[in-house]
Amino acid sequence: MLSTKMHPDRLLPGDPSTRGIARELYRRVADAPIVSPHGHVPASLLAEDRPFASPTELLLTGDHYVTRVLHGAGISLGGVQAPAGEPAVDPREAWRVLAANWHLFRASSVQYWFEYQLSELFGIDDRLTADTADAVYDRIAELLTDDAYRPRALFERFGVDVLATTDDPAADLADHLALAADPTFTGRVLPTFRADRAMDPSAPGWLPALERLAAASEISCGTYAGLLEALRARRAWFRAAGGTATDTGVPDAWAVPLPAGEAERIHAAGLRGEATAEEGTAYRRDILYRLIEMSSEDGMVMQLHPGIHRNHHVPTLRRFGADTGHDLPVPMTYTEPLRRALNDFGTGTQLRLVLFTVDETSFSRELAPMAGFYPSVYVGAPWWFLDTPDAMERYRRAITDSAGFAKTSGFIDDTRAFCSIPARHDMARRVDAGYLASLVVTHRLTEEDAAEIADDLVRRVPYETFRIPRE
Repeated sequence: MLSTKMHPDRLLPGDPSTRGIARELYRRVADAPIVSPHGHVPASLLAEDRPFASPTELLLTGDHYVTRVLHGAGISLGGVQAPAGEPAVDPREAWRVLAANWHLFRASSVQYWFEYQLSELFGIDDRLTADTADAVYDRIAELLTDDAYRPRALFERFGVDVLATTDDPAADLADHLALAADPTFTGRVLPTFRADRAMDPSAPGWLPALERLAAASEISCGTYAGLLEALRARRAWFRAAGGTATDTGVPDAWAVPLPAGEAERIHAAGLRGEATAEEGTAYRRDILYRLIEMSSEDGMVMQLHPGIHRNHHVPTLRRFGADTGHDLPVPMTYTEPLRRALNDFGTGTQLRLVLFTVDETSFSRELAPMAGFYPSVYVGAPWWFLDTPDAMERYRRAITDSAGFAKTSGFIDDTRAFCSIPARHDMARRVDAGYLASLVVTHRLTEEDAAEIADDLVRRVPYETFRIPRE
């Protein structure tokens, strides 16, 4: 039977002299605690600590990195996940679909993450194929009945020190508060404030979002001024619950304030259901400016994730919902769109703006030069479609001349797939070790400096960039 046992030198440089240095750099950080400042694993997973129902629920269902590859090969999403309101897919049959098509993932990041999970978490080194599908499924299913494979036990096994979630401003954060108060839970799960649904009055979900926000804050959102007050109040609630950061995912990076009267006019039109798409865009760009302003006041680290065309395929959205693999990148620019906000707040000490992109041409063209001048700007890690070994190395080569290492976010796993967290961080640590080793062999860094940077990238940078207290 073919084996996929992971090679100890995976992702390290092929040149023997460079590889030797990279091995040592990786060894220094391989077992360092994981800091995950941005992701989508819900706090309820750890607060409830329920056993996982099946290998399919744990490793396949809802992981759009996996399902989109199958769909791209002509395999219906309905074969691996149930549409809303329809009967659940048989988990074993869904697993068989994945196994029969595993060849589609060769040399991809998904293959690396998935095989890492099989090997490192479950001790399974057999190649996933149609012939091995049931045996692999049964072995994982058996292990999932053991308490050692419940969420909290895995969290501790992964070595996670900090896990940040992504949360609506109206969330009560009860699960976060329960985990923080639980003496048997040793990690930290921090909420992240994400107000996207309250930003565009022409969007279908805007009014319900305002209603939830008003109820949670006990502040009327019937006016633009009231909305801003409610957002400030909820940010304070998040900070009291341990949150240090916000996150904003918008189509573009334009942050342009409106005159108060114009913002109130568009707000009123939105309440009547009459805001146009153009008005919604102007209002959203104003709210982005206001969120940057709020971060300059309260010190919450602001992550900006623009440049994704959400829900590109409308029929899939209607049947399966959002976050099902049909969000696609678009070209992105930052320098002019953020000029007003950075002129107003960018050289202060309170604002910290971590900029992400899926348009990697902007790394060297805009993001690194901006971080090189503005104290407030940091360059986010390769995100989403760039979360690959080759793109990670291109990122370092694109930004280091202008931004260095300290003005970066540290690695961001940005995942909903709980068990992929250690796999993703392992990939990043190996790639960084290889890049640093390449600088040593070309005499751009000493081995001592490279070792210090490798340590900083996992033990210092994510804490400091995201203002996370060390415990």
